[in-house]
Amino acid sequence: MAAEQPKPQTRKPVLLSKIEAFQDIVTTAVIIPKEDGVISVSEDRTIRVWLKRDSGQYWPSVYQTMSNSCTCMSFNPETRRLSVGMDTGGISEFILAEDYNKMTLARTYQAHQGRVMVVLFVLEMEWVLSTGQDKNFTWHCSESGQQLGTYRTAACVSGLQFDVETRHAFVGDQSGQVTILKVEQDSCSMVTTFKGHTGNVTALCWDPGQRVLFSGSSDNSIIMWDIGGRKGTAIELQGHNDKVQGLCFASHTRQLISCSSDGSIVIWNMDVTRQETPEWLDSDSCQKCEQPFFWNFKQMWDSKKIGLRQHHCRKCGQAVCGKCSSKRSTIPLMGFEFEVRVCDSCHESITEEDRAPTASFHDSKHSIVHIHYEATTGNLLTSGTDKVIKLWDMTPVVS
Repeated sequence: MAAEQPKPQTRKPVLLSKIEAFQDIVTTAVIIPKEDGVISVSEDRTIRVWLKRDSGQYWPSVYQTMSNSCTCMSFNPETRRLSVGMDTGGISEFILAEDYNKMTLARTYQAHQGRVMVVLFVLEMEWVLSTGQDKNFTWHCSESGQQLGTYRTAACVSGLQFDVETRHAFVGDQSGQVTILKVEQDSCSMVTTFKGHTGNVTALCWDPGQRVLFSGSSDNSIIMWDIGGRKGTAIELQGHNDKVQGLCFASHTRQLISCSSDGSIVIWNMDVTRQETPEWLDSDSCQKCEQPFFWNFKQMWDSKKIGLRQHHCRKCGQAVCGKCSSKRSTIPLMGFEFEVRVCDSCHESITEEDRAPTASFHDSKHSIVHIHYEATTGNLLTSGTDKVIKLWDMTPVVS
């Protein structure tokens, strides 16, 4: 049963514009910094650069039709380099003119044997990183076009981030695992893996300032991994009723923006002291009333009592029966913005101050597949299954 969605806030994102006219889903789109413009790539095989005209409408200044579907892209505003991943496994690299009215093909890479899932251009290293359905993570030299190396992943990778300072790549895959790789010029080695999701990793977001990695999943959850703290801290954020599709971090306000398939946009305040959720404890009987659980045949026989179903308190992690955990509560500092099961004693200890929300909830009114946040303007882009791009002013809620 879906959790009850918190009520939308009075302060909410302002819809600025819609961009339509696509024949298929826009897989990736970005806002061009310092320009009233958007770059989009789509399953309809098009790459388009949209510039805002005097009429207030966006019209394509560049319209490029490719031979196959465009699956992902990476845009570097400093060099105006656009790297586009293709359904066939190739990556096409373009250079955009200063006025964004022309696009020139610079190079192509045959990076994968199947669909390119994520592509990322790293200017500082002059590397093009990519992952594909062939379960390979590859990196190419953008100056020579040569493949520098490849690393075989355990599952298809659907999320990719890179830290320039340490040369660590973060890859999230469809098994729910996040792997940290140390990438050198011609070699790659696994540093460690994190397993916290029960569904596919669908989005990753890296904050180099705080050295924190956020992962979103098809299990509707977000996990904040404290990489820099070196203590293995993992904070859960539960605020979506559907698959998490995108994550962006506004470092200047310490807020995380997340979006899901049901169209919800959640703004998380990360400038608070959050708590880890406890490990669930194992027990053959309720740790409150000591009634046996239904598999504890010996105690059931000895006490002549019917076995009960086991539950867990989300605050203390104890194994409890339904009678001893009849209450529900939000626990925002543990990431639970929806009401969850808690034992009766924990429910009594939770104050109204403890229940104060740390996130705000908003409805984009379309099923989101991708988002991009541009911090310089405070604008958010969402693209949906309705083949529409929406541009939002987020300053009323991200400030």
